[in-house]
Amino acid sequence: MNSPEQGIPWLIWAGAVAAGAAVGSFLNVCIYRLPMGGSLLRPRSHCPKCGSPIQPYDNIPIISFFLLRGRCRNCKERISPRYPLVEALTAASAAALLYRYGLGFETFILFVFICGLIVASFIDLDHQIIPDVITYPGIALGVISSFVSQSVQWRDSVLGAIVGGGILLIVAIGFRLIRKKEGMGLGDVKFLAMIGAFLGWKAVILTLVLSSFVGAIVGYLSLRLSGKGSHEPIPFGPFLALGAVAYMFGGESFVDWYLSLGGSP
Repeated sequence: MNSPEQGIPWLIWAGAVAAGAAVGSFLNVCIYRLPMGGSLLRPRSHCPKCGSPIQPYDNIPIISFFLLRGRCRNCKERISPRYPLVEALTAASAAALLYRYGLGFETFILFVFICGLIVASFIDLDHQIIPDVITYPGIALGVISSFVSQSVQWRDSVLGAIVGGGILLIVAIGFRLIRKKEGMGLGDVKFLAMIGAFLGWKAVILTLVLSSFVGAIVGYLSLRLSGKGSHEPIPFGPFLALGAVAYMFGGESFVDWYLSLGGSP
């Protein structure tokens, strides 16, 4: 991976954070409307309870939530804290990428990728689906961008998509054959293929290991806290996204170290 660019002016940092927060506001629209198949542009943003349009001065990312004290100006219905959370998460992602990779194409394309991770993860949490409208274009964009990327070669991108999707597809088919029920949706298969397309096949290794480990812990805790013999399926998409982000911010070094152990005496 590229080293971060040094001496970035503070105005660039401020612009990146502000732009990230603004994009996060749009991601909230995507998270809410994509599962319903609605337009992302019309109607304009409105309160889901009373339907009143949200005025521009009430739609300032992060800030408006606190100025309104977390309530709709018109009907006083509570606004989900998820809205400023997504905006803050997107803004932090923009700043972190700028610090890690510097100002350039790599940062831009990875920011688009992280936006896809955020939208897919929150939709998966709400509906236990990962829409094809995110994964299919994401796979294509990941492969196309690899032709000009300095971090991932196109061969690694294509292999990453094949390996990522192939491994989870085998797991999904095997689970269905053995347990006679679906244990993993095809949305997760395409999601890992998208991660592999953007980050390469090495990222698939860390993503699978980390997501499986964290997912197992969360599943165990959920089972223990529920006090029942079974529990609702846990969306796997957020754990895959966590593994992908970990790889982007230092995980590649860990994977390289791990793979080097195989060649040592």
